[in-house]
Amino acid sequence: MAVLDLAGKTTLTDFMVIASGTSARHIAAMAENLRERIKGDGFVSPPIEGLTQGDWVLIDAGDVIVHLFRPEVRRFYNLEKMWAFPAPDSQLAL
Repeated sequence: MAVLDLAGKTTLTDFMVIASGTSARHIAAMAENLRERIKGDGFVSPPIEGLTQGDWVLIDAGDVIVHLFRPEVRRFYNLEKMWAFPAPDSQLAL
């Protein structure tokens, strides 16, 4: 998992969380669990994109955007590099 501090770099969000799951089912379960935790903390249910495919799921929680990837999709898009952060260690990508 990587947490990117984007405050001052973009107006989209303050933080971006990038994590990997082992399969589409795992990623969908992670996304649903996160949605329930956000709602349970008193916030509005965040929109989730990509849940049906499960390769790349985006959760827009306002000040925090969460990307959940299958490992090979994460390597392909390499968002850490796009935002000029070091790429994750191969063991951290799981």
